[in-house]
Amino acid sequence: MAELIFTEDRAHPGLDDFRDLSTADRRPDRPGGRGLVIAEGSVVVARLLASRYPVRALLGVARRMHELEDDLAGLDVPAYVTSAETMAEVVGFHLNRGVLAVADRPAPPTVADIVDRAHVLAVLEGVGDHENLGALFRNAAALGVDGVLLGPGCSDPLYRRSVRVSMGNVLRVPFASFDAWPGGLALLRDRGFRVAALTPRPDAVPLRGLREKVPGPVALLLGAEGPGLTAEAIAAADVAVRVEMVPGVDSLNVATAAAIAFHEITTG
Repeated sequence: MAELIFTEDRAHPGLDDFRDLSTADRRPDRPGGRGLVIAEGSVVVARLLASRYPVRALLGVARRMHELEDDLAGLDVPAYVTSAETMAEVVGFHLNRGVLAVADRPAPPTVADIVDRAHVLAVLEGVGDHENLGALFRNAAALGVDGVLLGPGCSDPLYRRSVRVSMGNVLRVPFASFDAWPGGLALLRDRGFRVAALTPRPDAVPLRGLREKVPGPVALLLGAEGPGLTAEAIAAADVAVRVEMVPGVDSLNVATAAAIAFHEITTG
């Protein structure tokens, strides 16, 4: 089992990765960011421990560490056990979930790596809200989407809030970023994918029954909540599709719309 280290020393150097997490979990390209992957709560920490992300350390109260006993078996990482009060002093806020883990970022896969192993993909443009992004990854994992590809304007899936909202599923669903947009979508077509752009436009075809028309690999293109997909992205898709709604309602939350579309594509 991971080495349990009991301490109430707020200045312990082993706790440095956990200090002031309101700023320390920023993206590496932001001032002050360290690029760490941070998991909160027993469920999310367990998923981090089972992932390909190299875990650096854990910090938590005794009860939460006990809950993770099986997950920690065989791991050679320090697990710092302390009181809730000391943990709050180190982290910078009170953490109801009682346990944290930090990990380094491994080398990311390429778009081609993910496409070559996939049958259903989500492709995102401009999804900058961390909670929406986390919810999208949770839905993708639950409904059998093989990977997520990120276009311009998307936030970092490994930002702490996105990891938490996804319930750790950003650590399970592979993702990569396009170098060119929307020209990068050509790679999907080269691999046999049809690109379906989700939009509320009235001239879009109904999502229901899409699988009858497109039985092969599908990439579902989703845009930011509010502005939606750009005209360039929709023009680059093979087909524009919409979720049918009652009159007077023009849109859904992007994660909700994605869940409906994922279900239709993976079970239709």
